[in-house]
Amino acid sequence: MAKGYWVSVYRAISDPERLTAYGKLARPAVQAGGGRILSREGRVVAHEAGITQRVVLIEFDSFEQAVAAYESEAYQKALVALSDGVERDFRIIEGID
Repeated sequence: MAKGYWVSVYRAISDPERLTAYGKLARPAVQAGGGRILSREGRVVAHEAGITQRVVLIEFDSFEQAVAAYESEAYQKALVALSDGVERDFRIIEGID
């Protein structure tokens, strides 16, 4: 079964306090959903139209698990806390077997 990944690229952070509140709720929600944070706030070299602001990569055992974690009540509460505090490109992608 192919793994699933959350890929978040933050274009802009307008409210760091909302991002902090989100992080306090999102981390346990991700872990409860089976997610493993592979990269967060590490070094980034951007090419072409790339963005270096903040990139987060989270791995799940399956694509379906990644989708379910996003749709979970706990993660939805984290999104409410984040609200409009950031502008990000968030994707759930399927890995290769």
